[in-house]
Formats: sequence, C-alpha cells, structure tokens
Amino acid sequence: MNKNIFFILGFTLIFANACKKDDMNIEKNTLPPKAEKIAKELRIHDDIRIDNYYWLNERENPKVIDFLNGENKYYEDQTAHTKKFQEDLFEEMKSRIKEDDESVPYKKNGYFYITRYETGKQYPIHTRKKGDLKSEEEIIFDVNKLAEGHDYYALTGLNVSENNILVAFAVDTISRRQYDMQFKNLETGEIYPEVIKNTTGGSAWANDNKTVFYTKKDTVTLRSDKVYKHVLGTDVSEDILIFEEKDDTFGTFAYKTKSSKYIIIGSYNTLSTEYRFLDANKPNDSFKILQSRERNLEYSVAHYQDNFYILTNKDDAKNFKLMKTSVAKTEKENWVDVIPHRDDTLLEGVSVFKDYLVLEERTNGLNTIRIKKWDGSKDYYLPINEETYSISVSSNPEFDTDILRYGYSSFTTPSSVIDFNMKDKSFEILKEQEVLGGKFDKNNYKSERVWATARDGKKVAVSLVYHKNTKIDKHTPLLLYAYGSYGYTLDDRFSSTRLSLLDRGFIYASAHIRGSEYLGRNWYEDGKMFNKKNTFTDFIDVSKFLIAKGYTSNDHLYAEGGSAGGLLMGAIVNMNPELFNGVIAAVPFVDVVTTMLDDSIPLTTSEYDEWGNPNNKDSYAYMLSYSPYDQVKAQEYPNMLVTTGLHDSQVQYFEPAKWVAKLRELKTDDHKLFLHTNMETGHGGASGRFDALKEVARDYVFLFDLEGIDK
Repeated sequence: MNKNIFFILGFTLIFANACKKDDMNIEKNTLPPKAEKIAKELRIHDDIRIDNYYWLNERENPKVIDFLNGENKYYEDQTAHTKKFQEDLFEEMKSRIKEDDESVPYKKNGYFYITRYETGKQYPIHTRKKGDLKSEEEIIFDVNKLAEGHDYYALTGLNVSENNILVAFAVDTISRRQYDMQFKNLETGEIYPEVIKNTTGGSAWANDNKTVFYTKKDTVTLRSDKVYKHVLGTDVSEDILIFEEKDDTFGTFAYKTKSSKYIIIGSYNTLSTEYRFLDANKPNDSFKILQSRERNLEYSVAHYQDNFYILTNKDDAKNFKLMKTSVAKTEKENWVDVIPHRDDTLLEGVSVFKDYLVLEERTNGLNTIRIKKWDGSKDYYLPINEETYSISVSSNPEFDTDILRYGYSSFTTPSSVIDFNMKDKSFEILKEQEVLGGKFDKNNYKSERVWATARDGKKVAVSLVYHKNTKIDKHTPLLLYAYGSYGYTLDDRFSSTRLSLLDRGFIYASAHIRGSEYLGRNWYEDGKMFNKKNTFTDFIDVSKFLIAKGYTSNDHLYAEGGSAGGLLMGAIVNMNPELFNGVIAAVPFVDVVTTMLDDSIPLTTSEYDEWGNPNNKDSYAYMLSYSPYDQVKAQEYPNMLVTTGLHDSQVQYFEPAKWVAKLRELKTDDHKLFLHTNMETGHGGASGRFDALKEVARDYVFLFDLEGIDK
C-alpha cells in the first residue's frame, strides 16, 4: 500500500478528532450575547425605576433583531450536541400520531362536517357531505394548499350560512391574531373579492344569507372594539358600524344563538358582561340591550323557545347559577332561578336541547356532566370511574336530538368522542385517539391525585402520572406544570407526546393552584389582584411537598409554565430558585408593571381587574413586589429555557428578551440560560401540527440533557 495513503488516513483521523474537539470547545466556550445597557427612567407615584433594556421594545430596530438572532445562535451553539436527539425525539412523537386521521363527523343543517388530515401534511382539510356519510365528499378548504408559501398560516372562523351555500372564513399569516375575513361560494368554489381586514375571525350570519355581523380590532391595542354589518357583494368600506365598545376595559364579540333565532352582541371584561340581541330574520332592525352592564354582574345567554337562559353570578352567586327570563322582558328584575347557586359546586356551562338541559359542573376539582329533562322527569349525572380525568360537552349544533356528544380523557386514557343517548342512557364511543407504534398500553401508566397543604392551611390538589416501572425516590425527575390565572382550570388530559417523558422515567405533575377555578370561584379570586402571590406560594409549597414526600428532590425537580404561567415561573425562580434544577418559561408575562402601565399594548386595559391597575399607587406597589423582571437580583438561578415569538400579540417578545438580558447581567451562577425566539410566529407557536412537535422536542431535550439522558 502506498505510504501516502497511510499519511492521508492518519492526517484525516487527526483532523477529524481536532474538529470534534473544536466543536466541543465552540459549544462550551461560546459566550452569550451581551445586551447593551441604555438607562430608561420610569417614574410614577414618586417612585423611580431604571430599565436598562427598555430599548428592546423597538421591534423594527435592527439592533433588536440582531440581539434576538444572537440569542438564537447562542442557543444553537450550546445545544448542538442535542440536535440529533431532538430530531429523533420529534420522529418518536410523530410516529405515535395517526397522520391520515379525521374528526368524528357532526351534523348541522342537513350536512355532515368532517376535518381530516393526510399523511405527511401539516394542515387540515375541511370537508362536508350532504345528508348521508356515504355521500360524495365536498372539500370546503384544503389548508395545505392555502398555506403554501407561508411560514405561518392559520385558518379560523369557518361559518356556513343558513342556506348552506356560503362560508365565511378568516386567515392570519403573521401570528398576530389579526384575521382577514373572506367569503366563499360552496356551490361554485368562487372566493368573493371583498376582504375585511383586522377582524377577530368570528362572524354571525343573518337568516337572509347575505348579511354578516363581525368584530374588528383596534389596530394598536388589538382590543376587539367594534361590531360591523356587511352585506355580501358590497364594498367593505361601506360596512355599517353597529356597535362600538368605547370603554377600553371591555372587549366585544358577535355570535348567533343555537336556535338560529337571534344575533347576539356581547361586551365583556373581567368582572362584568353585557348583551344585546336582534331577531336574525330582521338584520336591519336595532339591537336591544338584554341587561345593562353593572360592575361585578357577569352573565351569558342561551335561547330556548320564548326565554333566554342566563348563566350568572347575580345575587352574589359566586359559583354561578342558571336563571331564565322572557324574551319580552329581559331586565334582571324579571330573571327567575332554574338551577340555584351551590357553595360546593361551580356551574361552568349550559347546553340547550329541545327536550333536555345539559349542565357542566365542577365539585371538589372534578368536572361532571348533568342531564336534566325540561319536564323534570329525569335528572342524572354521567357515570365516571377514574380518580382524575377531563370530561366536557363537545360540538352539539343539533337542537332537536336525544344525542349528547361529549369528550373524555385522563392522564392515562386517550381522548374519546362519545355519543350518549339522553333518553335511554346508551352510549357509543365514536372514536378513541389512536396511539401508534404498538408500544402504548394504558395499564403501563399510573395516575393519582394528592393534596399539598399551603402555608395558610389551604389544600392544593396535585395530579400526577408516571410509568408503573418508574422508581419513585429522591432521584426521580419530576416536571411540575401550572398556570394559575384568569380562572382557567387545567383538567387532566391525555398527551401522546408526554409519553416520551414518562417512558424515560419522569413523573409529570399538574398543580391546581389558586388563580384557577379548580375549587370554585373563590379559588380564582384568592389568586388574583391583591391575592396574586397565593398563586406563587401555592406552587412553591406544592414543590416542597413533592420533595418532602419523596417524589423527587431539588436536584431533579423541574417547573414549566407559559404566558401567565410564565409569570408564575418568573416569580418562583426569584422567590425560591434553590427548589428547581431547571425551568421552562414559554412566552412569559414577566414585565408586569411596565406592560400594565402601557395602555397601547394589547390586553392591558382589559386586564386591570385581573392584575390591578398600576396607575393606582396601592396596585403599583403590590404588582412591583412580585413582577419577575423588576425583582431579578444577584443570586443563583436554575437552568432556564425561555421561549417566545417575535409576532406574539398576547405577551410581546420584548418581555422575555428583557428578562433574559437582566438575568444574564445579575445572576451569580454558571447554569444554562437560553432564549429562543421563533422569528416567524406568535403566542401559539408554530401553526403546522408537526412543526409544533419540534418545539415540544426542543423543550423535552432541554430537560433530558440536564438529567444526562441522551437517547
């Protein structure tokens, strides 16, 4: 053999090893970007705050884009050794999903509507069949074709007219939730030329099949503030303003009752609602106020026969009750009780059928479905056997039917769609979520619900799920998730992607902390405004409980939350960073005071009753005392992954960007700190169903890497 061959082979091996070492050194030694400090003085209530990173608010500033790209590059460099694992994990999660899948058909106005997916395609195909499921399929929209050429594409608001010929639809290609509304003729396939910009996406057809009511947003604050009337075939510039919500703490919307009898305009803020109604057969008449708004009076409306049925907190019914009133006399003095208020049961929802009233209730944290016949001859609950679960009424557009469609899921039971005969109590499981790959067996997983005692004596529920072979001790990795705001309750649902955590020895836990309505309306009110810190201390106390009970330890406990749950993450790492080895904060609301002082930022004015109005001195002081960005200090922090989207309309990208910059400046540890900004999307992340899995794989691998798990 030629000696030169030996030389070349030897040099190649040496060069390859050197490159490998260089790659490792690049990953190890790359420095994070350092944000420039430009002092901005913020003064109110005789208090001065200095914000050195306020300049990151300037979305169009090239220096801002350079900083975000720099953080992305730092993340890519530092996680280069995990890229293969991320790709493998993505494929693993994708392999569990039935790609050629379709929804259970639902019937409305003579048509069966179906949403289906095709193998390898990111977006749904919306279809319908006339009269019978054996009829020829009619494609309403193939979103895969519409999304071609777009990095982000969201189709929403599909709404078919009463004559089944026209469909309203709305599109967002930026991920700012500002939708362009259009109309399509389903007989000819023609998409009409009129385009209505900057809508919420929703609409309500009048019964003349040509008049549409829709809601527009303020172009700066994105508050939904105006309801317009459009007549198909006319210039959108001639659309008539029907209602303007001038109170900047309220938003507005429009919809049609299930009975198809009325068009409803609603106004809402955190503590108050107001509704107007119009005969859907008379779109040119004027709307009438059902009940004028009053602070602390909340209500919602359903129509049945000659009455409106009203879900409300009237008469200090904190957990809500059901009342009714004649369509002819709608003011609150005419309302009478149908389902009275109960201290131990939260009434969450109402569905009206010709012969039945269906109630969604929550007692001791668990939701139930109650079925009551209008004539009083039947009143019963659907039976449920699991300790933790989620059950909810699904789409039921048919009015004259004995069939109730509902969804059921739990931490260990894949999601099911079930048709229940309210007359004879028989049921049919129409579909259970398939988990492909041949490895899933629900009997391999265990779930439980435990109760932690908070520092003030309140009991906080924690739902857990893990593989039956997982050894539970101080070395067990545990991911604790929570939200805790707006009264939103996290029910215990199945996730096929979560199996990738459980199969690698993780426990997954959900903390039902204050700020949700898990234990009723009081549970929510005890975690908002001047009680907001209860949300944070509940999470911390749950964390300490899980450690004390031997489920995990500080070295293996991880926390995750997004949006307002990201605020939670920011608060807990300031308050008790030593409890967690790692934290994932997704699109986190962390610059609370500055954001809530800026009424040009989306959502600000409508949320004063959730967080407080910092223009008031007492609210300012309280909010400042927990605002994660303001409370960053020189101390050790856990390993952290922070994610955001450049076009986020709910929590602006600059909040997490500023937070990470300040953390880099002040933290005293050498733990990992990553900021990953999706430069193409907003609050909800990627729009394609598979692209979204890549984001989950990224987050999971961050945790696995900290645990030394590499496959």
